[in-house]
Amino acid sequence: MAEGLSPSDPGPPCSKRPRVAAEPVALGSSAPGPEADVLALVSMAGGLYPLGRAEALRGLAMVLEKADASGGATRGVLECCYGCASELMRDDDEDVRLAVVRLVGLCAEKFAARVDVDANGDCGQIDVIFLQLSSMARDMCMKVRIEALGALGKMQRVSESVLLQSLSKKVIKTDILSGSIIKGMKLPPKLKLPCAAGIFAHGIEDEFYQVRTAACKSMGALAKFSTQYAQKALDMLMDMMNDDTEAVRLQTLRALFLMATYRCLSVQEQPMHMFLGLLVDANTAIREAARKILGLVNLPKLQVFRSAVDGLITSLEKYPEEHDTYGVLFSVGKNHGSFSANIAKHLAKEIGMASDGELMLDKPRIKALLIVSVSAPFSDDKHKKLDIPSVIFSHAISLVGKVSCALGGMVNQDFLLSHLCHKGGMPFLENKLVLSESGESQGCSFETVGEYNGHMENTVKATKCVDVLVMQSTKVILETVEEAWTMRSCNISEVRNILRTCKQELKILSENSSGSTSAFSSFLCEYIDAIQFVVEILQLIQLDNSYACGQTSLDILVEKLDVSLRRLECCYAGLNRELEVHVLELTLLASLFGISKNGIRSKLVLDKLHWIINRLEGLCADGSCDLSDFSREIKRAFDADTVGDILICNVCSLLELFHLKEAIDYRELKAIRAVLQVCDNENPLLYVCGLPVGVSFNISLWNVSNHHRLWLRMTVGESIQHTFLELSCFGGNEELRTCSMVVPLYSTPMTCSFVLRVCLVMECPYGGISTHKRGHGGPSDCVVQVSNELDVYFVGTRQR
Repeated sequence: MAEGLSPSDPGPPCSKRPRVAAEPVALGSSAPGPEADVLALVSMAGGLYPLGRAEALRGLAMVLEKADASGGATRGVLECCYGCASELMRDDDEDVRLAVVRLVGLCAEKFAARVDVDANGDCGQIDVIFLQLSSMARDMCMKVRIEALGALGKMQRVSESVLLQSLSKKVIKTDILSGSIIKGMKLPPKLKLPCAAGIFAHGIEDEFYQVRTAACKSMGALAKFSTQYAQKALDMLMDMMNDDTEAVRLQTLRALFLMATYRCLSVQEQPMHMFLGLLVDANTAIREAARKILGLVNLPKLQVFRSAVDGLITSLEKYPEEHDTYGVLFSVGKNHGSFSANIAKHLAKEIGMASDGELMLDKPRIKALLIVSVSAPFSDDKHKKLDIPSVIFSHAISLVGKVSCALGGMVNQDFLLSHLCHKGGMPFLENKLVLSESGESQGCSFETVGEYNGHMENTVKATKCVDVLVMQSTKVILETVEEAWTMRSCNISEVRNILRTCKQELKILSENSSGSTSAFSSFLCEYIDAIQFVVEILQLIQLDNSYACGQTSLDILVEKLDVSLRRLECCYAGLNRELEVHVLELTLLASLFGISKNGIRSKLVLDKLHWIINRLEGLCADGSCDLSDFSREIKRAFDADTVGDILICNVCSLLELFHLKEAIDYRELKAIRAVLQVCDNENPLLYVCGLPVGVSFNISLWNVSNHHRLWLRMTVGESIQHTFLELSCFGGNEELRTCSMVVPLYSTPMTCSFVLRVCLVMECPYGGISTHKRGHGGPSDCVVQVSNELDVYFVGTRQR
């Protein structure tokens, strides 16, 4: 049969094609079962018609898939199928050659699966098949090339010399191949190692991206058999990072990820810049694949390690919503413990040199470096003395949630929090943390790091303890805000800086907490915004006249304060009595500024004041909280019908009665928010000038109840269109509602292109008082924005 296996000898014309007579001794003429099927199909494979030959080859493949290669009779079936396929490798019909490649690839899998592979010399046979498939990978038919390259990637037990030859277009000298396991076999004429010369190099240069994709996939799959091959393949795959086709770049990254999984991928300085470019690629899948590779790859030098960390930080700054980057940073640091310790020491110096308020812990760079630093104790280098400064662990406590997610559940938050606090020298672990929940005290106790036995249950205890830490920090921040308020008359600039720093710290706490704790931190951020506007308004009122700043500056600040208070009133569900009183008193103060600014008795403003005072009296009626001196004085002036004169003339004296109060009860607080997405917004949408155009949206609403009134606001230049959202069309419950809808924009401008600004707004009524003129089909009250504003680009059909 060896003489008849040559794929290099062209077969006779179809009209003179002989029947394939490759019947091994194991197959008798009366062989039952699969042997009889094989003999019949082999006979059909030598037929006159290409369609019949192709179907016969596919039938042989189906029989071979069900066969067990270790059986004696089945061994003859395997050899018979392989011999038949070898005879038809140079068939004139593309469909036949395609079926041949699939059958030969299946034969290679069966040869490799034989238990007596070494005894029968089948390893050499596998190399022969590799050479045959390599020759088919140069076929004129694109589908055959794709199938051949794919079959090469599934090969097993291929000798290293043959693998190296498949990457090099230059034929390797024979003496170098003296160790090849093909020796002793009689190869068909013209079927020598040059058949495999540079087959993958040609594959990645093919004009069709499908061929290039198949070549990249197979190169990555074969890397596990040879370290030398893996290094050479890496150089070629790196060049494919710049391919014009996105599918090729994605497959290249998958191949590199496979190589990294086999632990045969080590990235030096030269190819690292390509990875850094992929981390900020416009395609989400490419960025994700590049991050996964960096999480596994070996970085041999400190400079390469720093470049990888800097690249991940750049990606995090550009795409802050991709939180899995933190997990990759932790993996990179854990895999290189000594390098992570070096990062930690430099970060500790930066923290020590930074003065108060200058080192922003909510910056992505600081978060990333902290996560890399705390990953060092989890690395394989933990037996070394890494000397991580304790200040690193104390600053990383606020990031316990992100670090826990980065660990992928291997260590729960209970142990992780204990570990960070123990390393950071935090004393609170020696005592029980008291949670004021349902009027009862609950304690949180931790095991020390040395007592951790690796078997800890996942409970809500760690989350509660994190919330306790958040509330301890929140209490300190509120005390700082109260102190800053008392300084408002002497140093406005310092007060502004203190409030800004407090707000930044609250944002960090909000990101690293959950549920009501996160909502309360977000609420306090809005609260501090309002206080900051009040301080700036006071500064303008105390000026001699509007000469220095102008009337417009005061108008803008009053409007900003009004918007901030509307968010406090309307964007948080479950406000308790204490929090609502705080917000209403701030609203009274804002109304006082409005009257002082305009100097007129607006019926709308007076009606609003009356409603607020009545609401405050109702909240304080049961004695659970007292009406403040500030509110009581305004009520007295209102009852005496001298509110206009008193409020205008005694603004400064009334302000002295206004005091900030500390509020900690937040158990039922929920943040109302929305996410608005425009479908197919990667390219400009088409429209016809003057005609309506539909825009597809995906909308998600959190903590929105049935009594809320939401509108979709679409703005084009000065034109505004509102569309009411029927909550009955949304699926889900009050906790989360989702809906997809198409909203028509009725009036498109007579221009070649335009930008549509879209957002979700919610009405903010004051009892039964309408504070806003109803637009044409729009809201009847003031509104507050509950989603980010999106830009949707349109281009006229004639411009395409």
